[in-house]
Amino acid sequence: MNHSPSRWRRLLIVPPLAIGIAIMAWQVGQRPEPARVSSSEPARPVRVVSALRGDVVPVAEGYGPVQPARVWRAVAQVAGRIVSMADDLGNGTVVTAGTELLRIDPVDYELELARIEAEQAELGVEDENTRASLAIERRSLDLARREFERIESLVARGTASQSDLDAAERELLSARNRVQAQENTLALLPARSDVLEARHAQALRDIEHTRIVAPFDMRVAALDVETGQYVATGQVMLQGDSVERVEIVAQVSIAALRTLVLDREVVQISPALMAESLGELVGFAPTIEMDLGNVTASWDARFVRISDAVDAQTRTVGVVVAVDDPFRLAIPGKRPPLSKGMFVRVTIRGDALSDRVIVPRHAIRNGEVLLVDDDERLQRRAVSVAFEQQEVAVIESGLEGGERVVVTDVVPLVEGMRLDPVVDEILSRNLRDAAENAH
Repeated sequence: MNHSPSRWRRLLIVPPLAIGIAIMAWQVGQRPEPARVSSSEPARPVRVVSALRGDVVPVAEGYGPVQPARVWRAVAQVAGRIVSMADDLGNGTVVTAGTELLRIDPVDYELELARIEAEQAELGVEDENTRASLAIERRSLDLARREFERIESLVARGTASQSDLDAAERELLSARNRVQAQENTLALLPARSDVLEARHAQALRDIEHTRIVAPFDMRVAALDVETGQYVATGQVMLQGDSVERVEIVAQVSIAALRTLVLDREVVQISPALMAESLGELVGFAPTIEMDLGNVTASWDARFVRISDAVDAQTRTVGVVVAVDDPFRLAIPGKRPPLSKGMFVRVTIRGDALSDRVIVPRHAIRNGEVLLVDDDERLQRRAVSVAFEQQEVAVIESGLEGGERVVVTDVVPLVEGMRLDPVVDEILSRNLRDAAENAH
């Protein structure tokens, strides 16, 4: 059987192909293994601050205008013409207690007083005359009674007529009537004397009211009259503000006032106790500050009372604080005297709260803080905030002092992600300053 030449040619190709495959396998085996690339997790850079632990003094702030503690209006209690006025009296003049400010013409009232005194003297003479007349009429009555009794006995013996008896009786009755009239007149004299005494006292008061005297040390706020002007009863002539004490009604939020009494023992306060020593009970320490441009003036104040109403729109309540003798506390160029109308800031400090944690206010996000744990990873933790004031938040629970709090907005927020924390020195310093100021 003959084999075809094409078949033999195909068989000759097999040995070279096998040799080529063997050579390629050997070359692949001699090549080094490819290097393995390890994938590293990226770290997100964030700014952090350390939570501080210590005592904190709660602070409430409010603003309000300065106003005098007492305002006096000189209302004319008598009518007349202004005849004199204190020297240099005008708006802004400071006067001491007892200074005569104005005088209304007293002549009409002095004439009325003289007229009343004359009537009193006349009444005294009338009293003497009435008493003398009464003594005479009583003697006349006694004579008429004895004459009547004598004629009556004569009529009984038949030696006198009935007409003589009737005439004696008429004289007796007439004498009794005259005595009764004198006694009535004498009885009315004390009442007339009382009326004259009242008129006399009123006249003296009217004369006294012609002198307008400062009731306390004050600054004249409004002078509405001048010398020679006629004033009517009830007309306001002058207004003065006390310089002994000024008050500021600062509008403070109810939430801020609440922080001032945290950890305070509950005490039942009666109205009488509130009126006597409310300032000592609450223990508030207010200060007043006023921006003067390049310097801030400050005054120590004392808590006086809380206003009786809450503002329905702002939900604030008026806290009244006072500064005594503001003119004496003035320092030229540094601290002006507190005057009516100045707008000031009132800072009220309460009792210190012990062992509290402080963090920046904006680090609280929906009741949580972001922390950097020991493995440099992000951790979310819920915290309870006692209160917030200015730029810090005081933590009640959920956070310990020294833990690193993230103050950077992390987007997207993935718990457990690797972080590269960097301490925010400026924010840390501000936090320390806030804690020191709270003390």
